[in-house]
Amino acid sequence: MTATPATPSEPHSPYRRPRHRPAPAAVRDVLTLLVLPALAALALPAAFAGGGTRRWFGGRAESQRAEAQAAKDAAAAAFYELDTAQRDLRISMETITAVDDSPAARRAVADFEALGRRIDEVSQRYIQAVDAQDLDRDGLEASVAARARTELTGAKDELLRVRQELDRFASGLGPLLGKAETQLARLAPAVERARQALLAASNALDGARGAGIGADDLAARLAALSPELTRLNQGAGQHGAPQTLERAERVAREAEAIRAEAERLPEKAAEIDRRLVSLRTRAQALTTRTGQVEPVLSELRRRFAAACWQDLQQVPGQAAEDVRQAERKLTEAQAARDAQRWPDASALLSTVRALLNTTDEAVSAAADRLARLNAVQKDPQAEVERTRFAIRDAQRLAMTGRTAPDPRHARPLDDSVARLDRAVAALEGRHPDYWHFLTETGEVRRTAADVVARIREERGAGH
Repeated sequence: MTATPATPSEPHSPYRRPRHRPAPAAVRDVLTLLVLPALAALALPAAFAGGGTRRWFGGRAESQRAEAQAAKDAAAAAFYELDTAQRDLRISMETITAVDDSPAARRAVADFEALGRRIDEVSQRYIQAVDAQDLDRDGLEASVAARARTELTGAKDELLRVRQELDRFASGLGPLLGKAETQLARLAPAVERARQALLAASNALDGARGAGIGADDLAARLAALSPELTRLNQGAGQHGAPQTLERAERVAREAEAIRAEAERLPEKAAEIDRRLVSLRTRAQALTTRTGQVEPVLSELRRRFAAACWQDLQQVPGQAAEDVRQAERKLTEAQAARDAQRWPDASALLSTVRALLNTTDEAVSAAADRLARLNAVQKDPQAEVERTRFAIRDAQRLAMTGRTAPDPRHARPLDDSVARLDRAVAALEGRHPDYWHFLTETGEVRRTAADVVARIREERGAGH
């Protein structure tokens, strides 16, 4: 064995213990690997022991945080659903209030406002519960997370209860909402019809003006509807749906009337022109016929008793005056037509027609009187037989199905027989009153006709 040689700084001594030297790096790594398992074995029992130390993988606080977060999410969903339902229901309420002012609608509005206040209360509690704790902060205690979960769950339950109340309220609005939607569905078409009617009236007025007709009165009526059109354009939101619907229907009716009148104006003008020509021609013809009355009266005076013609003495003068008045009215009607005063022109023409009708009847009466008097003078027996036939016909009907006539029917017929006999006897004088005879026979025939009508009416009624 070779001894380690001594160094100058450390002399060799066979009895001194050798000084310790650091182990190489490889030796240290081996020692570390040997020591770690021992340390781990000592640490594991302590990690699973009670002692209040924090558990691995989050522990109890993290579990409470997760439950609180789930409660927060559920409450947020309930809040969103309630808010959405309230907004939808508010649209329905606006639809109802726009068209309905009934007591039922007013009650619904009050109930909805009360529900709105209730929703505000539970929403405020929900917001307070959300703002009370920050569930995302580090170091959140388990007790704080549990309290947050309880508050958020309570807020969610309140939100759900109010949502149920809102749903029940909405289900009860069905009749009111249906009625309101029906009216609103009528509103837009009614307003459009009013607009189209106004446009058609305006076009019709333009057409009348193009035909040379002013139609100033119709233009004024159409201009008066302009403010109503402005209100229609402002809509039901400003003036109310019922009022707007009524206004639209009224404007449509008035505009349609204006359009119809404007479209008839050219035809009306042509009709008035035709009437003017026709009545003027008729007046000229009556002027000629009036001149023929005097010769007729002259013959009546010469051949018949005064009673037969005395009531006709005023016919020539009155007829001439009526014709002159008719011609003056025709001149006024022409002026009204030229000024396009259509109602005045129509009224004046009606007056002219009435005057000419009266004149025509009076002039015709003179000629008719002479013709009838000539006929009865020539053969009075024909008038007697005609009258007796009317009486016998009534008597046969009165006896049909009876053994004796009803006194109500028999008496007037018996009186008629006597009256006819007296009229016939009056013809035997030197200057018989043939007109009185004709008047009496005419009255007898009317009496017989009245009895026939009464009998048939009574039998038709089952008497």
